[in-house]
Amino acid sequence: MNWIERARHTLELESQAIAQLVDQLDASFQRVGELVLHLKGRVIMTGIGKSAIIAQKLVATFNSTGTPAVFMHAADAIHGDLGLVQQHDVVLCISKSGNSPEIKALSPLIKSRGIPLIGMVGNLDSHLAKQSDFILDTTVSKEACPLDLAPTSSTAAQMAMGDALATCLMEARGFKAEDSVVTVFAMTGGPVHLVDQTSRRPDQIAGSLGQGLEGVFLPKMHNLPIDALLVVCPEHIHTLTVDGPYSKDRLRDRIQEVTARPLSEMVQDDHSGAGIPVADAERMGPEKLAQLAPKFAGKEYIHIVVAGGDAGKFSSAFHGWATGEVGSISVSRKIDLG
Repeated sequence: MNWIERARHTLELESQAIAQLVDQLDASFQRVGELVLHLKGRVIMTGIGKSAIIAQKLVATFNSTGTPAVFMHAADAIHGDLGLVQQHDVVLCISKSGNSPEIKALSPLIKSRGIPLIGMVGNLDSHLAKQSDFILDTTVSKEACPLDLAPTSSTAAQMAMGDALATCLMEARGFKAEDSVVTVFAMTGGPVHLVDQTSRRPDQIAGSLGQGLEGVFLPKMHNLPIDALLVVCPEHIHTLTVDGPYSKDRLRDRIQEVTARPLSEMVQDDHSGAGIPVADAERMGPEKLAQLAPKFAGKEYIHIVVAGGDAGKFSSAFHGWATGEVGSISVSRKIDLG
């Protein structure tokens, strides 16, 4: 096999899939944008399989660019989690086929509650497309997978379409690099100051920020579906970007990496009664207990903003509470100085 040729072919197919979206944009995209722009609630993103993973990424992107968003797994939604969706929310359902059993079961439930349904779908003849109030067409000609099976080109198209919507919303809200923006976040604790004046490499300062988040709820508690807001000061941003751009997603990945601990460290003991009950740990066995668990159940729970003065390497962390409808979602709004 020619590795370079195969890689080029994959990148060409995925880039073609994204380029194809340009011609698939229509008035529905603008209607979706205007709906979300004036939304009083949140964008609830859902999907199944790989599309669900794309939805989680887009939730993080929307939240960091000023549009409140929450992830809801389609399978969990039809087994009780639909209560996450509130009166003023909108649901964005992502699916390649639009005919997955979970999507077929979920879409009429959403419609019955009078909640607007946006379908980001790759099959305009599908159940989801017919149920949706608005459609974002992410149809692709061919997957980059050699067998034309594994979601590759289709997930690239979904990611790109979601990013296009997020950046349009950001521009519509008027956020610019020089703007002052206020971020509101419901917290249970903080600020916890994260002081690192000696790290000089990007991954070092990112590691310090991650270690500072170990204290969310309790250092011993990991894999938490709990939101936290990390406020990074300008001088720490300078260190992060000294070798070039350092994205928020990369910082989230680094935080999850440095906070990963074996489950064995989370078992209840004489030092702390918090964590995994001893009886449960005994049933898990050594192999399971050796598995690593990051601090957060998913990186979408880590919200990041930049704030502070230019003097001092003092970032901060704010601890959220239960996720979902009663939880903590960062909401950013431009400060009108006029």
